[in-house]
Amino acid sequence: MSELHRITFDPQVCAGRPTIRGLRIRVKDVLELLAAGASHDEILEDYPLLEAADIRAVLEYAARQSDHTVLRVA
Repeated sequence: MSELHRITFDPQVCAGRPTIRGLRIRVKDVLELLAAGASHDEILEDYPLLEAADIRAVLEYAARQSDHTVLRVA
């Protein structure tokens, strides 16, 4: 089941950057924590407003954002 409904865009929150459920927690911030090696449990402990489904939504959002054709000019 898709969790993308948890990713929100609001010009009044974080300048319209993708956030989680309208909170001031950006998708980028969670992705950077994951890339740095933080576990899901560590992130949830550090951000008590987050839920496990929010982290799944961030990963799903990132996966979909990276799924586009790249044109290469020779």
